[in-house]
Amino acid sequence: MTIRELYARLNERIPRELSCAWDNDGLMCCPDGSREVKRVLVALDATGAVVERAVSEGFDLILTHHPFIFKGIRAIEDESAVAAKTIELIKAGISVMSFHTRLDAVEGGVNDVLASLLGLKNIEVFYGEGLPMGRVGDIDGESTLLSFASKVKAALDAPFVSVTDSGREVKRVAVLGGSGKDFLGAAAAMGADTYVSGELGHHTMTDEPDVVTDPLNLIEAGHFFTEFPVCKALCAMVAEIDGSIECEIMNSNPIKAV
Repeated sequence: MTIRELYARLNERIPRELSCAWDNDGLMCCPDGSREVKRVLVALDATGAVVERAVSEGFDLILTHHPFIFKGIRAIEDESAVAAKTIELIKAGISVMSFHTRLDAVEGGVNDVLASLLGLKNIEVFYGEGLPMGRVGDIDGESTLLSFASKVKAALDAPFVSVTDSGREVKRVAVLGGSGKDFLGAAAAMGADTYVSGELGHHTMTDEPDVVTDPLNLIEAGHFFTEFPVCKALCAMVAEIDGSIECEIMNSNPIKAV
């Protein structure tokens, strides 16, 4: 299977129609669309370390969630980080595909994986920007916020989570991987008492207990940690398309907790 053939199949599975209007993803770097795909390196981000490994170990393709090129490149020169990585990839004949907000929204994508890891049941979608971005579901029984937050931390293998307690027992949980501060209203409208996201921000976390009607408990679990689990789902999608392709996952997170 060639690079372009694999992209066409993944494009069917993760359709662009599910992308937010502001997004930029897809086939981001393609020096040779007819190259046969034998080895794929899957990561959340195409960092310098990911590119270096792909080049040194002879991968044909890097497959990411976050866009390799997001704001665009004004010049191809080696002092720009994205342009320098692009030069290295083109020299090595390695392509990059990224599936961003459409992978958040699609069935089996970022937020379904996150909901499953947290053990949610009776899962429903909630919408943002007209798209089925988040998921909401019930936990078994009920839980204190601190007890549930500890389960989130363990399930995501996160070094820590931040918590805002709005005084409600945890029964119905909304999730949205990555940056989710713009979707609190949608989560609350679905009857959630608790909201788990990667990034919510200081003011969102401090202001929420003062919401007049039904404030949400908030759990901020880290952008990387709420989205990294989807890499396994991406590998599974590639395997379904062509079981002969070798897929490896690389942890691309350069941020450490000390």
